[in-house]
Amino acid sequence: MRIVIAEDSALLREGLVQILEKFGHQVSAAVDNGPSLLAAVREHRPGIAVVDVRLPPGFRDEGLRAALALRAEFPDLAVLVLSQYLEADYAAELLECGSAGVGYLLKDRVGDVLEFLDAVRRVAGGETVIDPEIVRKLLRSRRGRSRVQELTPRETEVLELMAEGRSNSAIAGTLVVSQAAVAKHIGNIFDKLGLHTRDTDHRRVLAVLAYLRR
Repeated sequence: MRIVIAEDSALLREGLVQILEKFGHQVSAAVDNGPSLLAAVREHRPGIAVVDVRLPPGFRDEGLRAALALRAEFPDLAVLVLSQYLEADYAAELLECGSAGVGYLLKDRVGDVLEFLDAVRRVAGGETVIDPEIVRKLLRSRRGRSRVQELTPRETEVLELMAEGRSNSAIAGTLVVSQAAVAKHIGNIFDKLGLHTRDTDHRRVLAVLAYLRR
């Protein structure tokens, strides 16, 4: 798999290159700023871009902006965004750019090499992967009444796992229930959130977006 990396820390950037290449991936370019990321993706056409949220010169959200611009230009490009901070709004904005092949992980997660590699593989394969810490923070900080709060405790558990990018079989294994039970819970979630079959966007992603918004 061809990968482009954008990370301003030279140490972390080289570490990512070594990890990915050790496990058989091809790092086509490793850059430290948004314009170089745009140029590298246009030149190499990778399967996935691994991007730091904060890049020079402002170290605010330049990496995220570059990733969103790339998704608009190359809708099939998978994007895995890394952040040092819990930025829930960034995760929601990233999800809104498309219904597949996006991920948002805290940089601490890179320390677990196998977990990081699994996230790269899943995002490149078209899945949505959101860091569990982001999900837990949003669950704690949600304010006001919303349709999400009308869910039962079990439905909330299922939606939380959906927000982490888990498949139905993975959710069933985590909750020790049947896949049929998971499918029923998800159907109830869609109904309570008003996500009907006429929606043109992927209902699973729309449900996650409803969960991520406060």
